[in-house]
Amino acid sequence: MTDKAVSVSAAKPDVEPAPLSLKARVINEIKFFAGLFLFIFVFFSTVWGHYKIPSESMLPTLEVGDHVYVSKFTYGYSRHSLPFGAHRLQIADGKQLFSRLPKRGDVVVFRNPVSGIIMIKRAVGLPGDVIETRRGRLFVNDELMERDQIDMFRYRAHRGSETVVTQYEEKLPGEKNTHFIYEVRDNGIQDDRGPFTIPDGHVFFMGDNRDNSIDSRATNGPGMVPVDHLIGRADLMMFSFKKCKKEPGFRCPPVRFLKGL
Repeated sequence: MTDKAVSVSAAKPDVEPAPLSLKARVINEIKFFAGLFLFIFVFFSTVWGHYKIPSESMLPTLEVGDHVYVSKFTYGYSRHSLPFGAHRLQIADGKQLFSRLPKRGDVVVFRNPVSGIIMIKRAVGLPGDVIETRRGRLFVNDELMERDQIDMFRYRAHRGSETVVTQYEEKLPGEKNTHFIYEVRDNGIQDDRGPFTIPDGHVFFMGDNRDNSIDSRATNGPGMVPVDHLIGRADLMMFSFKKCKKEPGFRCPPVRFLKGL
């Protein structure tokens, strides 16, 4: 048997790379954070937005302190979809890419065209609709929206006042599921308003807390909101840190976590 010689190549010693200069390290860090900022900017401009509920206008659907995630791609994009105050840049004013109307019943985040603040309400009227409230009852295109009473109770408002409300279940035309509303009374300031005819390219909004909502009915409200002012559809109530102090005779909201809207 013939022995075969085995050739073993000598292993090359590891060579440590030369350390980067301070200037190169700084440039690398700048590139990393610039890329991270760009990713965050694009993500929150085009995919999801995060908002915290500041008022009681959407009770019982949303409580003060709830954190909601908003789908920005649902209705398209305009300058009002931009984060970090970039909406103040007067670019493509009045324009919207991939514009789509909400459906009646959608919970929508939008920018108030009068004050510029961000609001969240339920879409009630679409272009061509006629919206009216008569003695506290909602009419859409002269059709009475039926409501079923669920409960009546007291709760402690966000600023400490006591309120007695009646909770109803309601369903708008074309809405897939019912939603709940609160009514204090049917003879309030906003209980006899309209009729409002919704023009093209606009949406009429109302809060679920019908007697405690500055919405499209109110003289000091946002009015009928242009479609390009829509930011997105609120799809998920993610979490809330606000707790309710339990008191005899008062209703406390349940634990709110990962609640679909």
